[in-house]
Amino acid sequence: MVKACPGPFQASVAQSARPRWPLIATALLLAATIYGFSGRLLPWNVSASAPFSFPDAWVDKDTKMCPQAKPLAPQRNSVLWENITALHSSDTFLKRAIAQLSNAVQIPTETFDSMGPVGEDARWESRGPFVDHLEKAFPLVHSTLKLERVNTYGLLYIWEGSVSSLKPLLLMGHYDVVPVAASSVDQWTHPPYSGHYDGENIWGRGSSDDKSGVIGMMTAIEVLLEHNFTPTRTVILSFGFDEELADQRYGARHLASTLLERLGPDSIAMIVDEGSGYSENYGAIFAVPGIAEKGSANVEVEVKTPGGHSSVPPKHTSIGILAAIIVHLELNAPKPELAVDTPLFEMAQCFAAHGPGMPRDVKRSIRRAARRGSAKHLKKAAEYLLQDTMLKALVGTTLAVDIVNGGVKSNALPEQAMVGITASMNIRPHYSQTVVNHLNATLSRDSSLVMDLAEKYNLSVTAYGEPLTPADTPTYGSVLIHAPIHLEPAPISPIDANPFQILAGSIRTARQTGSTKDDVYVAPGMMTGNTDTKYYWPLSKHIFRYGHRNMIGRGMGGIHTVNEHVPAASFVEIITYLTVLILNVDETTL
Repeated sequence: MVKACPGPFQASVAQSARPRWPLIATALLLAATIYGFSGRLLPWNVSASAPFSFPDAWVDKDTKMCPQAKPLAPQRNSVLWENITALHSSDTFLKRAIAQLSNAVQIPTETFDSMGPVGEDARWESRGPFVDHLEKAFPLVHSTLKLERVNTYGLLYIWEGSVSSLKPLLLMGHYDVVPVAASSVDQWTHPPYSGHYDGENIWGRGSSDDKSGVIGMMTAIEVLLEHNFTPTRTVILSFGFDEELADQRYGARHLASTLLERLGPDSIAMIVDEGSGYSENYGAIFAVPGIAEKGSANVEVEVKTPGGHSSVPPKHTSIGILAAIIVHLELNAPKPELAVDTPLFEMAQCFAAHGPGMPRDVKRSIRRAARRGSAKHLKKAAEYLLQDTMLKALVGTTLAVDIVNGGVKSNALPEQAMVGITASMNIRPHYSQTVVNHLNATLSRDSSLVMDLAEKYNLSVTAYGEPLTPADTPTYGSVLIHAPIHLEPAPISPIDANPFQILAGSIRTARQTGSTKDDVYVAPGMMTGNTDTKYYWPLSKHIFRYGHRNMIGRGMGGIHTVNEHVPAASFVEIITYLTVLILNVDETTL
């Protein structure tokens, strides 16, 4: 017979004199363990066949890593909001929206890299018919809002609010498009400027980037005016016409300087430009407004060597040397590094908090890297996250060779060869000195790599106007490096302030109001490229790049390539999003 263990009530008088807390603690621990093994208390499961793991109930519900703004719908204008959303859900409005975007797509407004000043280069005149079309298509907008044309084709619409002391809301977009290569026309499912609607999608160049944004804003305001809405806060629309040009020198630059001169620094409550949309990540739907942008530089490397007849070639021609330099730069590209306290790590935290498909150990690493500053867990999280090529490109400094020129004839040695390299810079917030100097550091690094090969091939090097080779050094040829266009990383817009919360709440409401009525999580992110906002930085501390595109299962929808298109239902949802954003911002003090 097994003798029973004496419990607290079986103890002798001598035993009862001892402290009872160890026994009580042991009993509680034993009970908790038994209860926990049933899967109801302790945050782990143990079995002979399964390794130790954390269940979703303990990890995925961790909203502290990514708290979500509640869906935000207009209160003062609740009846108006109900009426407009009812209109947006009708077949009549769907047909109206389709016609508006289709007609806009049918007007080509292509931007080419080599375009000269407005008034001198006739190719800018393609914008005229589009501007005329807007005036006819949106009569209430043009009879109510003040329109100012900046540098001929830049459009500033001012919708005066009833309270002048409130900082305005600025909505931005651009109506120019990238050219359609003649060789690609036959690859389009429908002609690139047909604006064809196939019963589901609207096809054509600009249907997504960014005429859907421009026409969406105009339609949203036209409908608000039809319902006799008058804003409390001034709303400004700024439409550029050269966003697809590398430095936007004729459109966005003039528009931004006009606003800055008139209103002054930090005069805009909130700026929202084109940008990403929402897509599925790790089993959940996330909208990712850009709160920052990478810096960028267009670097040109030019090699010059003696010419001659190709029948007596040197060991390496200028093209051969240039090819070696390109390979050397690509093989020694900077390694991406994920850093805590950056927009991309904050985005990863949101994926971990709300994405059930992310592996549990990765979620744990992200949490511990955030809370404890663990380098070990940050590295583990990065190893997993940076398998995504898009995220990898956002995190790191990238280099892409885009343009190569050299040689004039098949039997003549090339005296000159040039390559154009686009390098986009990483951002490192909270280290202001690093942010300021990161562009220069990256350019200096490339110069150092070129020097390695220049010495091998006996070439002099001049980088960014500074000779790196002594003047009296005899050389076979020369290398010239310069960066005619460069831009520092954008300031980071705060996500713990009202503007971001209003944007996030509006996004969630628009998604729940749309045809699918699904929920969406909002995560801060950043753009791979730069938008027109790069000239608007002094105007506001709250700049967001977000276009509310439905990217679920369709990626970028053919932006900058063949078969650009947008689902008609998604375009209506864009209009709904812009409407609720305008109304929500109008009801706040910001």
